[in-house]
Amino acid sequence: MRPHLSLDVHNVPASVEFYQKVFGVAPQKYTSDYAKFDLTEPALNFSLLSSTGRISAVDHLGVEVQSIEEVAAWKTRLQNAGILARVEANVACCYARQDKVWFSDPDGNAWEVFTVHEQLPVEGPLANTGCCVPAPGGAGAKTCRTSTSEVIP
Repeated sequence: MRPHLSLDVHNVPASVEFYQKVFGVAPQKYTSDYAKFDLTEPALNFSLLSSTGRISAVDHLGVEVQSIEEVAAWKTRLQNAGILARVEANVACCYARQDKVWFSDPDGNAWEVFTVHEQLPVEGPLANTGCCVPAPGGAGAKTCRTSTSEVIP
């Protein structure tokens, strides 16, 4: 099984250039208003299109990896590409203790690459769990559900 995700974007060529940096591969199919990445790592059928006139609206997207070493490898890749927005270590978010890195695409869609160290009890509202998402357009800006997350620059 491999999930499929299709995002409405403003500019397919700009998004392709960005996602080539993120995933390290070129799209399998590519026109001025459509692109499709057939990814094996992470296993994802990922497409971009600009023909709808809409922009996708999601809270954030993510890739869960198995280890802190994989998070570190993603950090290096994103840093080398100049698109790393934020690094979090040992943060409590969404009822789990995690390490993660964040980046946002040209349309402001926030992405996290993360590993879970442990599940935490589901107590109280999500707003009390310390979750933060990078704000569109700013490497240091963030939108937090609370201010309790630990950020490592």
